[in-house]
Amino acid sequence: MEHSPGFLRVVSDIKPLITEINIDQYLLINSEQTPFILIDVREDNEWVKGHLPNAIHIGRGVLERDIERQIPDFQTRIVLYCGGGFRSALAADMLQKLGYTQVKSLDGGFRAWCERLLPIDHGDTD
Repeated sequence: MEHSPGFLRVVSDIKPLITEINIDQYLLINSEQTPFILIDVREDNEWVKGHLPNAIHIGRGVLERDIERQIPDFQTRIVLYCGGGFRSALAADMLQKLGYTQVKSLDGGFRAWCERLLPIDHGDTD
């Protein structure tokens, strides 16, 4: 998908304000003993086609509305991902504005995960 210049400009503006991690860094975090919550912020139709193991689904469109009910602790370690890393970057910025202090965005998102042939879950398991 080709993104509009305005969208790319907004994402570019917020990326210095958030923490991004790559797939290798995510795999390291996933192997640690410190718990975190993995959130897929893609659309419902993307989620049901496949998602990262152990992810929960809170779509970007309802994230601000639903996040505090699902994750009331603002110190919770959170990793966000989307299709390629742009929507999750925007979501990370928003969660930081809401007061969450340990938020990371997975650079490359679901596409980068699939390119590495890493396992995915199918269906609606959230």
